[in-house]
Amino acid sequence: MKDILDLNRYPLDQPGSPEWKALVKNCQADLDGSGMFNLEGFVRPEALDRAVTELRPVLDTLSFTHKRHHNIYFKKEIPGLNADHPALRMTETINHTVCYDQIPASVPAWIYEWPNFIVFLAAAMQKDALFPMRDALARVNVMAYRDGEALNWHFDRSEFTTTVLLQAPDEGGDFVYRSDLRSDTDPNYDGVALLLEGKDDRVKSLKLAAGTLNVFRGKNTAHKVSTIRGNRERIITVFSYFDRPGVKFSSEDQIGFYGRSA
Repeated sequence: MKDILDLNRYPLDQPGSPEWKALVKNCQADLDGSGMFNLEGFVRPEALDRAVTELRPVLDTLSFTHKRHHNIYFKKEIPGLNADHPALRMTETINHTVCYDQIPASVPAWIYEWPNFIVFLAAAMQKDALFPMRDALARVNVMAYRDGEALNWHFDRSEFTTTVLLQAPDEGGDFVYRSDLRSDTDPNYDGVALLLEGKDDRVKSLKLAAGTLNVFRGKNTAHKVSTIRGNRERIITVFSYFDRPGVKFSSEDQIGFYGRSA
């Protein structure tokens, strides 16, 4: 793993050491303060090149083009909300998705399965334990965004979202987010409506460098990826972990996101 991750800078291979504890403490502080932490240069440049080279033919020939009109919840309806409520405003997402079962021996899959990575994430998130998703499609995804494409506003299913940017685009592709827009007890539908109307002054934008590990509270943080411009794709891998074992998507969700079920 030392050839893939910069373990000199981020000693995930030394759990419990003073350096490891200091890294975890800093990540916890960032999560508490802003709902996010970033480890720039987490994946080594050589490993990024290898990952993109391995993934290129899969993306070009086997990826699912996820072109979908959806609301911020990726659900047909929300109990208690009228269909014309502005929080259910429809947007469009376009990207090209590769699933775990298509890349089981890839750089992203090796990072995802590495026990020390899971232990580190659990500590940073202040969880007793984390478990890899049992979904054969969703546990690791690689997504490519091409010229004119974007991922629009949405909330994630899991409490935290873990990504690594494998390749940055020429232009666009910024990570745009609004932290703590809702909570587990307050859906804040009026606030969601204001966000979708462009009237929320707490929206932030972040331009990530390739190789950055980005962890944020995706369940209650609304987020999107701005439109890509240029010939260079934005390629990102998304890792799905949960604080309970055995989590899977429904067949309906799998078909909606990937065009097929496992």
